[in-house]
Amino acid sequence: MTTKQFKKILHTISYDRHNRVRVFIELQPDEQSSILFRLNRHVQYQLVIELSDEQLVAILEHLDPDEATDILQLLNNKRQKAIVSNLNEHLQKSVAILLHFDPETAAGLMNVDYIQVELDDTIGSVAKQVKIHEKRTGKLPTILVVKEGKLVGQLPGHELGFAHAGDVVNRYLKKIKSIPHNARYKQVLAIFRQYPHNKVVVVGERKQILGVIYTDDILKLIQGHEAASLYDFAGVSDEESIYDSIPRKFRFRYKWLIINLGTAFLAAFTVGLFDATISKHVLLAVYMPIVAGMGGNAATQTLAVMVRGLSQSDLGFSTIFNTLKNEIASGIINGIINGIIVTLIVYVFNDNLLVGLVLGFAMVVNLFIAGLFGTLVPVAMKKLGKDPASSATIFITTATDVFGFLAFLGLATMILG
Repeated sequence: MTTKQFKKILHTISYDRHNRVRVFIELQPDEQSSILFRLNRHVQYQLVIELSDEQLVAILEHLDPDEATDILQLLNNKRQKAIVSNLNEHLQKSVAILLHFDPETAAGLMNVDYIQVELDDTIGSVAKQVKIHEKRTGKLPTILVVKEGKLVGQLPGHELGFAHAGDVVNRYLKKIKSIPHNARYKQVLAIFRQYPHNKVVVVGERKQILGVIYTDDILKLIQGHEAASLYDFAGVSDEESIYDSIPRKFRFRYKWLIINLGTAFLAAFTVGLFDATISKHVLLAVYMPIVAGMGGNAATQTLAVMVRGLSQSDLGFSTIFNTLKNEIASGIINGIINGIIVTLIVYVFNDNLLVGLVLGFAMVVNLFIAGLFGTLVPVAMKKLGKDPASSATIFITTATDVFGFLAFLGLATMILG
């Protein structure tokens, strides 16, 4: 299959829900496995529930154990057991282990593509085990070294090509990081950041080896979490994808758009309170978008920092207070700088110092509000048990719009009359 053909088939299966199963079934099992992992999770589910157990077994036989486990987790327990029982012995054993664990713990992320050797094994005996594993799985394994059943290090694969067959493993032993099997996603990510190696060993309660997590496994998980955070940030459900139909997209988005419409009316109502002032000083209307835009952008910057901080740790009261103080101070300083700039621009281009001063002061107030609400809203959502990124922009932007317009138009009413 050429690259062009592959892309065409991938597009058809992704978007043509009426013909996707027919097109998919016509492919060879190895082609099906390649296509399947390029699809959105929702489309994967729609496909696998339509396939027979025999068809799924043929596809899974072409996947690594961790990839096969990802697909099986789309199915209910009864069907999982039926399919696993028909897999080849090696895949069946590996998948049965992986299905036992929470998919977002270290054990749920691990790969079982490894072999265990003893400290006093010879290089020659290890090479034979590697060949057996490769012949059975088609993959070169990670070589983990144990003593009395517990991990002590690894034997780098390249040593097999340079060492003498009679040398013992202990001579070439290298350290390797390990992590408990029940460690959560954040802990796994932290250890990869702290120790940027290409793999980490997952160990059980008795320090026995359960599997290996590779950098590729972490990258896939990070991409999934970043996509979910991006969806939340925009007020879009993480179950929605680019492949969804119009009715499905409507169901996922309408509630947040209605909430946004309500908050927009609140901002509009605030502006309406100053009709007389705007009518008398039309120049105010020209600069109103600057007030709204700067406040919204500043608040989004603060929100992004807070969401990142909340995702990495639980912030205590003292930390939140210091963060709030710093964000407010930063907002005021940025407000003063930008306020001076806009005051000069209005004075130079419109020859109106008073409007410039009003706009400049409103800028300071609005960036103060951006720091305040940009910090407190995500913290409040976290305390309420909600995702701190979930559509917080709607509420924060409303605050900056309403208070920004109040400051700008209220000051204009008092100063300009």
